[in-house]
Amino acid sequence: MTAGLWQHWVLPGIWTTLQLTLYSAALATAVAFGIGIARTHRLKTVRFLAGFYTEVFRGTSALVLMFWLFFVLPQLVGWSLVPMWAAVLALGLSYGAYGAEVVRGALNAVAPAQREAGVALSFTPWQRMRLILLPQAVPEMLPSFSNLLIELLKGTALVSLLGIGDVSFAAYLVRLATQDSAQIYTITLVIYFVIAFVLARGMKALERRARAGLGKAPVAAGTGGGAA
Repeated sequence: MTAGLWQHWVLPGIWTTLQLTLYSAALATAVAFGIGIARTHRLKTVRFLAGFYTEVFRGTSALVLMFWLFFVLPQLVGWSLVPMWAAVLALGLSYGAYGAEVVRGALNAVAPAQREAGVALSFTPWQRMRLILLPQAVPEMLPSFSNLLIELLKGTALVSLLGIGDVSFAAYLVRLATQDSAQIYTITLVIYFVIAFVLARGMKALERRARAGLGKAPVAAGTGGGAA
C-alpha cells in the first residue's frame, strides 16, 4: 500500500473513527447516567419513562436507527442531519441505553444502610446521590463501561454504510484501488485492536484510580498532613 493511500484515506479514516468514538461515548455517558439515575427515582412515573426508553433503544438496531435518523427524520421535521451527527446520535442513544442498566445496577448494589445514613444526616436526594451513592457505585460501573466503550468503537464501523470515511470505509476504498483485500483488511484489524487496547488500558487506569480513592475521607481545609 502506497504512502498516498495512507495519507489520503487511511489516516483520515482513523481520525474519523476516533472522533465518532469520542462523541458517541460522551453522549452515551450522559444518557447512561441520566436514564440510569432516573431508573432509581422514587416516583413511579419517572422510573416507567426511563425504563421505556431503555427497552426501546436496547430493542432496536443501531444501524436501522442510524438510517432512520438520516433518511426518515428529514421527511418528518423538514431538516436533515449530516451523516456524522446521525451516526453519533444513533450510537450514543443506543449504547447509552445499555449503560443506563449498568448505572441502575451499580446504584442498587449500594448497601441500603448508606442511603439511610444520608437520610439521617438530612441530606437532600441530590446530596445523597452525589456524596454517598455515586462515589461508591462508579468504581463498580467502570469494568462494564470499559466493555461498552470497546463495543462502541467496533460499532462505529456501521457508519461506513452512510458513506462516512471511517477506517472501514477507507479500507473498502483501498481494496478497490489495489485489489489487495488481505493486506488492507489485516491492517484494519490491527488498527481497531490498537485503538481498543489503548482505550482498555485507559479505562483500567481510571478504574484503579477510582477504587484507590474509595472510602478516603476528604482532608479539611487548613489541616496539616503531619502529626499533631
